Amino acid sequence: MSAQEHVRRLWRGRGTTLPTPRRGPRQQLDLDEILAVAITIADTEGLAAVSTRSVAARFDKTAMALYPYVGTKDNLIALMQDHAVAMPTWADPGAGYADDLLAWATALFDVYLTHPWLTSLSWAESGQGPNEQDWLERLLGIMNRWSTPDATRVTMLYATVRATAATAAAYRRMSSDDTEGWLERAQATSRLIPDFRSRYPLSTALPPVDPDWRETPRAALTRAVHILTEG
Repeated sequence: MSAQEHVRRLWRGRGTTLPTPRRGPRQQLDLDEILAVAITIADTEGLAAVSTRSVAARFDKTAMALYPYVGTKDNLIALMQDHAVAMPTWADPGAGYADDLLAWATALFDVYLTHPWLTSLSWAESGQGPNEQDWLERLLGIMNRWSTPDATRVTMLYATVRATAATAAAYRRMSSDDTEGWLERAQATSRLIPDFRSRYPLSTALPPVDPDWRETPRAALTRAVHILTEG
């Protein structure tokens, strides 16, 4: 599949139309339905479980039958990535820079938390589609409105949202056995290293970001946005 064909799929309905085969049988599948199935697999089983074969099997098709719709697996992942980050609708609070920025960051955080596999994709794997571009444009619009456009702030904010969402998703995956194991190790450390607090006085005296450790990532994101706007 050529780059042009892939871009036409990414931007379908947003300036381009889907390429159609010049010959052969009429297409029977819908690209949005294919991506919805692929995203469901990634959400429930992880990104490693996604392949053209596994997705095609949900439609009782072969991997080769899926190729005219999505191309290679890399093409499929890029299409999934952009499809999954479709921006929800929300109104900027308008009360201040920090509030508007936090509304943007929280919305993206929730998208990442819904589709945690998104945070496993590197920055170099941008899907380059319209939905991703919508997020950046919305962010820059907020910064321009408050006269604070800054590429460094943009990078810092994206990195913070991704990192906190990835941590929150990891916390969600923890079972009761995982939690108990962590507590057992912490208790064993206290018994075996009785001077642990005196060895590390600064880190052990650091107050928690949130009383509930499961809410720490979201609370940390909120605090980070305020620090960023104060700076």
